[in-house]
Amino acid sequence: MIPVEEARGRILAALSPTPAEIVPLAEAWGRVLAAPVTARLTQPPRDVSAMDGYALRAADGGLGARLRVVGAAPAGHPWDGTLAAGEALRLFTGSVVPAGADTVLLQEDAARDGDSVTVNEAATPGRHIRRAGQDFAVGDVLISPGKRLNARDIGLIAAGNHPWVAVHRRPRVAILATGDEIALPGDPIPPGGIVSSNSHALAALVRACGGEAVVLPIAPDDRAALMATVDAVHGMDLLVTSGGASVGEHDLVQEALGARGLVVDFWQIAMRPGKPLMHGRLGEVAMIGLPGNPVSSLVCAILFLVPALAKLGGLPASAPPTVPARLGAALAANDRRADHLRATLSLDGDGGLVATAFARQDSSLLRTMAQADALILRAPHAPALAAGAAVPVIRLDALGL
Repeated sequence: MIPVEEARGRILAALSPTPAEIVPLAEAWGRVLAAPVTARLTQPPRDVSAMDGYALRAADGGLGARLRVVGAAPAGHPWDGTLAAGEALRLFTGSVVPAGADTVLLQEDAARDGDSVTVNEAATPGRHIRRAGQDFAVGDVLISPGKRLNARDIGLIAAGNHPWVAVHRRPRVAILATGDEIALPGDPIPPGGIVSSNSHALAALVRACGGEAVVLPIAPDDRAALMATVDAVHGMDLLVTSGGASVGEHDLVQEALGARGLVVDFWQIAMRPGKPLMHGRLGEVAMIGLPGNPVSSLVCAILFLVPALAKLGGLPASAPPTVPARLGAALAANDRRADHLRATLSLDGDGGLVATAFARQDSSLLRTMAQADALILRAPHAPALAAGAAVPVIRLDALGL
């Protein structure tokens, strides 16, 4: 068995980001930028007024000064003249500041009377003027690659005059559940069988991480059926299986796919839940074999599949981030496998996080997994801890899960 950190590192080292594709800006939200976005114009293009008011020369704007209003320049309609001594020009937010002017007098600080205006607050040079290029200039890098685009990014790209943007293609992930005993929700359940939750849970996780999930039909414990999977995953970036990765007589994934070219990198990790996890490559397609147990499958997906999807999608990939918390209840000493305890989160009187592990940690308890807010991480051979002790936790909501 290898450590969790080594397993994750080997999975990530074997993956490369998907190639770029060009999409309309309107469809770029949530996508990962694949190339730098540089400004195609200067913003603002000229000095503009930050407020409604009057453009004038600060030297003419002493308290009580009376100036002649020579016109108006609404936003989008610049005034072509040059402001002379003793003159003012009516401006609005976004109006171009005319040549000769070096300040803007707020309309509430001015008293208008026909074609003249009186200064009720002394003007100062540069006040209420947004200088050309104050936000960005032509050629400035607005956003660097490797960022998932949010609404603010979309607005900035649009302001930079880009109607299209280069993003990484969404990772294509084939999901294959295996086993004679499982059926999809709504299908007839075989005698002694169960409903498979893994395909739907993993597909939802893939989509939450920005990938495209292709759920394959359930493969029975049959070599021929499993071998046929090779043809179904052509063009995928990743194959994720659940079940069939253990050592039982009917756990055939490694054997059947091996006959079609699967090269296994490692199998079995020193962790709980989820020891029988497999990683390899099936031709051009990377492969992660998750345990069939639904909680083990989800915990392993959080630890390994989420970072793998980040790497494929062009994002920085690493272990899921942890935050510190205090134990809400004591924990016994851990054995030689890294443990990942399902837990709820609450706040103490000082606003700190309190993580309380569920009393029952059986890896078949999917309802407990659904109710969990976090995973408490416990290192191999970690000593017993009393309530209040500090522990690292993975917040599931921080992963969008």
